[in-house]
Amino acid sequence: MSYTHRVLTFVEAFDLPTTVNLPTAARAFAVSLGTAYRLVRQGDFPCPVLRVGGQYRVPTTWLLRSLGIENLPVYATDIDAGATASALLTRAETEQEETP
Repeated sequence: MSYTHRVLTFVEAFDLPTTVNLPTAARAFAVSLGTAYRLVRQGDFPCPVLRVGGQYRVPTTWLLRSLGIENLPVYATDIDAGATASALLTRAETEQEETP
């Protein structure tokens, strides 16, 4: 059986809840779930992990900091709007340069 996991995207990272489970944190660091559990047991997971009842939980703030992402209120819609505005400005500048 081959195991493939999908890495957490930048947009998904900004839509995370206050805490995430270990499978989600493992995706963020692009490691398999088995490796994540092993790293937690060894105390070597890339960010602090909390044990809550029978579950491992990772506060999203710690996760993002460990990934080098500042905890800023950025939403996927903001990213899309910025990309759209940038494309419009680039097109307007190009058209202005082409006009004699």
